[in-house]
Amino acid sequence: MDRTTDDPFAEGGIRFADGAQFIAGRVAESTGDQHADVIDPSDGSVLQRVRLASAADVDRAVAAARAAFPGWSSATPGARSEALNRLATLLAERAADFARVETAQTGKPLKLSSEFDVPGTVDNTAFFAGAARNLEGRAAGEYSGDHTSYIRREALGVVGSVAPWNYPLQMAAWKILPAVAAGNTVVLKPSELTPLTALMFAQACTDAGLPDGVVNVVTADGRTAGEHLVSHPDVAMVSFTGSTPVGRRVAELATRTVKRTHLELGGKAPFVVFDDADLEAAVHGAVAASLINGGQDCTAATRAYVQRPLYEAFVEGVAELYGTVRLGDPRHPQTDLGPLISFAHRDRVAGFVERARAAGAVIAAGGRTPEKGHDGTDLTLGAYYPPTLVAGVPQTAEVVQSEIFGPVLAVLPFDGDDEGIRLANDTPYGLAASAWTRDVHRSLRATREIAAGCVWVNDHIPIISEMPHGGYKASGYGKDMSQYSLDEYTQVKHVMYDTTAVARKDWHRTVFGDR
Repeated sequence: MDRTTDDPFAEGGIRFADGAQFIAGRVAESTGDQHADVIDPSDGSVLQRVRLASAADVDRAVAAARAAFPGWSSATPGARSEALNRLATLLAERAADFARVETAQTGKPLKLSSEFDVPGTVDNTAFFAGAARNLEGRAAGEYSGDHTSYIRREALGVVGSVAPWNYPLQMAAWKILPAVAAGNTVVLKPSELTPLTALMFAQACTDAGLPDGVVNVVTADGRTAGEHLVSHPDVAMVSFTGSTPVGRRVAELATRTVKRTHLELGGKAPFVVFDDADLEAAVHGAVAASLINGGQDCTAATRAYVQRPLYEAFVEGVAELYGTVRLGDPRHPQTDLGPLISFAHRDRVAGFVERARAAGAVIAAGGRTPEKGHDGTDLTLGAYYPPTLVAGVPQTAEVVQSEIFGPVLAVLPFDGDDEGIRLANDTPYGLAASAWTRDVHRSLRATREIAAGCVWVNDHIPIISEMPHGGYKASGYGKDMSQYSLDEYTQVKHVMYDTTAVARKDWHRTVFGDR
């Protein structure tokens, strides 16, 4: 079914025309000659055809952001805070529209969009409205004895941000909110697969009273307009969320003009279950943490390491619970798992499982393309893949070491605590992890020794606006959310005043004359 002439959005939603750009406070048409279809992955229908931005469109957006920067950066923290508070209110009022469009373009279940993505974005906005009023530096003081020093935190300028397709609304917010709260202006490039809620967010920013040019969106592919954005001489900072290989390319391009970079990259999160863990809690936690957003989450549990006394019961429990997960139309209120983002990605995920099977792995659950949903949906029309549990693989296996980004969990046994922690750290990634134990000393050791930006204990996935999100190692650097994120988007200036009013200072003799 082609929905290009049948508006899929709810009453009050926003349909973007062919341009799919948002520049200087309004929807703008692209000057480019390339198009992309925004596809509903639940049935392959076209939601909207958009014309992708050209390099000239990126230049227009950066120019708009640069023109808006002096006024926005000099606005009082209180004024920026008030604008973001209005934005939070507006997002809450439009929550149902955002949730429906997010589900339409990603295939994620409506209950996830409406209970996680949208409320989380509203909360992030309210948090940064408060954080905007808290740009602090070290207290002023006479550190040399003859001078008063103080610290200013100042906005950087135009921030070029690149967001992924898995959480289009939340990632747009994570990029935009701390940057503008700190006084910067932004040009965001969302994924061309899922640009619609980012455009809606930008429109909401204008409707909430943020000045034209503070928030701009260019819908484009990464190789042309995206690379032009991160290389642009008028962009002061680049913030990127996506895969580690692309992150390396972003860093290379940004280095050429000595830009600050913030990279939130891939993950391969370990889920470490010690032999004193609450087995029921660990099984339920593993199912939820491995299937969140169809497993298309860089913090999703992907490697379960289970101490040998609990291993068989854990595998049996997860496999049984996977069998109760309801696949179907993501708009159905009882659907637990919708399609993956695209047919190509579904086939990629299936390829990992088939190669593991061919190498002798035990597929304890799933592993076959499903046909019928719980609601009667013909799943062969969409990019569906079932919850899949892979056992009997070595630590060196592809499914253990590589980021699959789908509803696939590999499970391996371990013996002593040393081995469990060693295996958890045995990948290039370090974004998130969890440890499951009733022993406080074990938990303290695990949180200390597992190399990851976030380590949960007896849970896996919850995030909150007040705490930072970001990785170690090949998972990148820099933080999203929290006051730490706000600091990422500022530069520190030391101001120093002489307090003596003495013309000839003692230190001058080191340059000329005598004491």
